[in-house]
Amino acid sequence: METVLVEDVLHRFLLERAGVRGVLVRLGAAWREVAGRDDYPAPLRALLGEALAASALLTGNIKLDGALSIELKSAGPLRLLFAECTDQGRLRGLARWNGELPAPLALSALPQAVMAITIGHAERGQRYQGLVALERPDLAGALENYFRQSEQLPAKLVLAADGGHAVGLMLQKLPGEGGHDAVEDADAWPRIEHLTDTLDAAELLATAPEQLLYRLYHEESVRLFEPRPLAFGCSCSRGRVEAMLRSLGREEVQAALDAQGGEIEVTCEFCARQYRFDRIDAEHLLGGGGAAASTVQ
Repeated sequence: METVLVEDVLHRFLLERAGVRGVLVRLGAAWREVAGRDDYPAPLRALLGEALAASALLTGNIKLDGALSIELKSAGPLRLLFAECTDQGRLRGLARWNGELPAPLALSALPQAVMAITIGHAERGQRYQGLVALERPDLAGALENYFRQSEQLPAKLVLAADGGHAVGLMLQKLPGEGGHDAVEDADAWPRIEHLTDTLDAAELLATAPEQLLYRLYHEESVRLFEPRPLAFGCSCSRGRVEAMLRSLGREEVQAALDAQGGEIEVTCEFCARQYRFDRIDAEHLLGGGGAAASTVQ
C-alpha cells in the first residue's frame, strides 16, 4: 500500500535515550502558495523554501506569542528574503532579487549581508531580535552556529526544498532531558549527529515523518508528540495599511492620490490582497485619531 505523505505539519519528538529533542516540519500546499507568488530562480526558490521550513522549525520548542521571522538583506543581487511563522502556525514568505544570482547561492559570499531572527508581537512592541552570523554557505549551517553562539547549545539542522515541498529537521542537545542515560552517555550527541548526517535532501523530501524518524533513530527510543497543523496565512489587514499610510503623512498621501487618479491601491506582497483608499478614506484616516503608525510587514 502506498504511503500517504501528510503535508503542512510540525512534529515534535524526543530521543529519550540520547537526551535530545527535535522538530520535523513538512510543508506542501503552504510552501507551494508562497513559491507560486513569483517566478523565482531555482536556487532562490530552494533557499526561500528552506527559510520557510526553518521559520516553522524554530517555533517548535519555544513559547511563542506573535510570530517568528527570518529575514536576510544584502547589497548583492539577492536584495531580500523573508519567512515567517506565527503562533497559530500561519506561514508566509517572499524574496526580492535584481539581476543574475550567483551560483551556487552561498550565504557567506553575499555582499554586506545581514540575517536576523525576530521573535515577538510587533503591535505590542514586544520583540526580540538576534543576528545570525553568515560564516557558513548554507542556511542550516548558519542556524547551527546561531544556536551554538546564542544559546550555548549544539543544534543539528537539515533543510531541503523543491518545487512541491519544503522540509526541515532540527535536533538540540538537552543534557538531562529524556532520562538518566542522557547525562552519562557522552557519545549520545556525536551519535545523533552521525545518524543525521546519513540523511540527504532527497530522502528528507520523499519520506513520511514517522518513517524517517524510525529509520534514523529507532535505537534511541523515539517519543513522538501530537502533530501541529501549519498553513499559509498572511497577517496583513486594512488597519495595518491605514497605519502605514498615516505614517507617510498628508503630503505624500495626497501626492499619491493625485498620481493615481484619486484612489490609492495597496497590494500585499505576501498574499496579493488589495486595499483601496479614495480621497474620503484618506481624509478620514489622516484627520482622525486611531492607532499609532506602524510599518506594514
